[in-house]
Amino acid sequence: MKKIQCATNEGIDARVVEVEATLTKGLPSFSIVGMVSTAISEAKERVKSALLSNDFSFPPKRITLNLSPSELSKSGSHFDLSIALLILLNDSSDVFDEWFVFGELGLAGDVKENVQLYPLILSLANQGLIHKAIVPQEALSKLVKIPDIEFYGVSSLNEAVEILKNQGSAQPAQHSSAIEFPFYELAEQKYYYVKEYKENFIDVKGQEVAKRAALIAAAGFHNILLEGSPGCGKSMIASRLRYILPPMQMREILESAKLQVLENKEPDFKPHRPFKSPHHSSTLASVFGGGSHKARIGEVGLSHNGVLFFDELPYFSKSVLESLREPMQDNRIHISRVNAK
Repeated sequence: MKKIQCATNEGIDARVVEVEATLTKGLPSFSIVGMVSTAISEAKERVKSALLSNDFSFPPKRITLNLSPSELSKSGSHFDLSIALLILLNDSSDVFDEWFVFGELGLAGDVKENVQLYPLILSLANQGLIHKAIVPQEALSKLVKIPDIEFYGVSSLNEAVEILKNQGSAQPAQHSSAIEFPFYELAEQKYYYVKEYKENFIDVKGQEVAKRAALIAAAGFHNILLEGSPGCGKSMIASRLRYILPPMQMREILESAKLQVLENKEPDFKPHRPFKSPHHSSTLASVFGGGSHKARIGEVGLSHNGVLFFDELPYFSKSVLESLREPMQDNRIHISRVNAK
């Protein structure tokens, strides 16, 4: 029995999934088990078409794919490539247990990027669970910024097959940790910053005490409460706070890029700390995260390492204000649901 590693999201963190395959004698069939989503079930048709389009024969056997652990709900089209490789290389004597494989297959056998690949692989890297992976070529420019992982970019099913057949001679993509921004270096650690100030404190006239308080809050990542009459500059000071926060380490830049992907944005890898300002009518779930079946990140999580600004604080609902106690005291937030934790 052959096995390849893959992963799925559980909340905002990744869980390793072992993709196992057996091809046995019997009436030809193709089944995928292991609490899989519709996107994974549909992989059967994509894999069949990709194999036949690239002159591979589809084995006339009883094919069973198991995604383990079975009690974990799995989703995403990035399982396609691992499923296809296990079917093609089932008779090979090579072992693929240490390989992670990600990629959606087109009907012609081309390997496509999945929007969730970056946060998925970054989460695995932070847990120290992944060391080398086969990924879509078009996602390589973003993924190679994640350190300590050997990435092998492929644009077609044939290229992925060649890598696993010739594991000893396959060459990983060049790792690129280069961030094209100026930095300070302290104790062999680089701190990146950006010379872009869309909003500048020079626009705030007067309010020297408030600006001094903002400087102290930014330097020490402290909370700050601004009180004053309408139009005196509270919102102006708050919106400019992100531009005087300390420079960012590479780890923080990668985390910010992950949050951008979770927000359905293209990661820009800029050393810009996030700034979130939810409206006072925002619901509890939108501010703190939630969801009845799948837990999703809220504004509090998306503002990690940055600024969370509550304009017109007294107008927020009582439930929102009371729920701020946990993230302010513990510096973390825990979302618990019946179907997701």
